[in-house]
Amino acid sequence: MINMLSVSVKPELAVLRYKSGPFLDEIADAERPMVMRKQSGTKAAVRRVPMRDFSRSLPMSLLRAREAVMRHFRPSLRDHGLTEQQWRILRALASVDTIEVTELARVAFLLGPSLSRILRDLETRRLVERRVVKADQRRGLVSISSKGLKLIETVAPSSEAIYAAITRCYGARKLSELQDMLQALERSLSTLGPVRLAPRPSRPSERNFACCYRDDA
Repeated sequence: MINMLSVSVKPELAVLRYKSGPFLDEIADAERPMVMRKQSGTKAAVRRVPMRDFSRSLPMSLLRAREAVMRHFRPSLRDHGLTEQQWRILRALASVDTIEVTELARVAFLLGPSLSRILRDLETRRLVERRVVKADQRRGLVSISSKGLKLIETVAPSSEAIYAAITRCYGARKLSELQDMLQALERSLSTLGPVRLAPRPSRPSERNFACCYRDDA
């Protein structure tokens, strides 16, 4: 289908474009061009796609922000023999007397199999206590132990010192506003249902091609 591939080069910009046959003209514009541009002394290929720039991706922005925060907490957790997930569970358990395992998975944002493995490790270290509901053996309950609470008290000073440093760096008002906005975002998106695109209407040439290309046998 493609007759010829040509490249036109300028000092700082080279555009790769296609010269096409009749069917390739039906391809969406976003699928064709590739731009070669100079970045930091080297030429990097940038493919144009019909969506926002990767640097403006909301999930990636949230992940980068999380990593910027967590890199300050990890050394303290390692010093106390804890992983991020273990600390998340202990923090969630410290605020309640007892909680069902399924509910703990929800509030700690952990998958069931991962939570079960982590709870076994914490139970082996006697940091949590587990039992089953007498009326329904399928339901499990978990609570933090006295040893677990003591560990929370041990980690708390360094954790609060890190929070204080982050607050001084970013600003108390901005940090409070950020947390309010993140909670508002979560609430808003909880009411948003699945987003589905309407079927793309076929173009006349596609309909003609579909009619012509059939198996009469």
